Amino acid sequence: MADLVTHPAWRRLLAAARRSLERTGGRLDGAVSLSAPSDAERLTVIGITGVHRPASVGRLTVRLAELDEHLRAVHGAGLAATLGPLRDRPHEREAESSGRDTVLAFAAGSRHAGEQWFADWLEALRRDGTLTRIVRAGLPYQHVFAVLDALPAPEEPMPAFAERVLGNTKALAAGFVPGLVLRALGAWHGVATPAGAEHERGLWELAGVVPDDLASQVLVLGLRATGGIVGDWLTAAATAGVPFRLTLNQLRLAPLALDHTDIFVCENPAVLRAAAAAPTRPLVCTEGVPSVAVHTLLRAARPGTRIHWHNDFDWTGVRITAAALARYPDAAPWRMSAADYAIGAPHGVPLTGASADTPWDPLLAAAMRDSGRAVMEERVLDSLLQDLHRTA
Repeated sequence: MADLVTHPAWRRLLAAARRSLERTGGRLDGAVSLSAPSDAERLTVIGITGVHRPASVGRLTVRLAELDEHLRAVHGAGLAATLGPLRDRPHEREAESSGRDTVLAFAAGSRHAGEQWFADWLEALRRDGTLTRIVRAGLPYQHVFAVLDALPAPEEPMPAFAERVLGNTKALAAGFVPGLVLRALGAWHGVATPAGAEHERGLWELAGVVPDDLASQVLVLGLRATGGIVGDWLTAAATAGVPFRLTLNQLRLAPLALDHTDIFVCENPAVLRAAAAAPTRPLVCTEGVPSVAVHTLLRAARPGTRIHWHNDFDWTGVRITAAALARYPDAAPWRMSAADYAIGAPHGVPLTGASADTPWDPLLAAAMRDSGRAVMEERVLDSLLQDLHRTA
């Protein structure tokens, strides 16, 4: 009956019948219509129904039971046989709903269940159809939750982490699983889902997984250290007053000790570049979310070293600052008060993303919410440089 399905006089009518049968699970108690029918379509409907329709008719309607009966009588096969394999969409919807429930029930067993970011992430997957696509494709969603349940990791190389958790060193190199994990990590840490390899690496490192110990880097200025060749490099660069970049691979060559009582941390390279114009106090630049290399370097600070931490005045920045203060007992916010924010707020850019608390100065978060403006470090550069150059 393939010729009938593709015949100009029958094609639209049978296509409409297919949609109806698939939508209703094969029921014949409905009807289908054709708008602006051609003359051939009009004559076909007349033949099916035995009722004359004038050439001026704008819409033709045929009952499916009548169409089925006509096909059986004239062509020897009913409507379903004429159309060929049909989808049972009610059954598909039921199966998809059941599959989504299965995924969500599995998620309820995660160690992160009950945390708001986890619920928000699952809701986003449901809302944008990702859960349905997972069910339809039969994707191994269990692997996603296995990875999340193993995070944060202890600054572990990605192949080793993937082997330990999923039994395959390449399981997180690409594909469905790392894509969904990165979305979850974005929700977890309140940052945008990464776009590009560098941002993805940063988010993995935030969770303690190191995709590449050569790509994990830290930029420093004026930082003196002892310990192996890397300590010599840092001290020589500090003496020369030139910025220096280290990889995680290099930082692991030998134990380091940073020879300072105060270390300053900024987010943007523009601050470090400007500071390099004059003798400066030791400065570490995270270049965004702190990498494992950043944390490895700062762990080399001597006990009691004061770490002064500054970030952009945006929601990601204050989250990073809060995480740093919680991570390092001797860390302190560096010009991250509501008063410091007020200096640049009139010239800020619109704040985006979910808001965050600022426990070191609750007035800061309140001021940011009221203003709705983000203030980048470059806007408060003068005050940062005053501190960096004060006693260098």
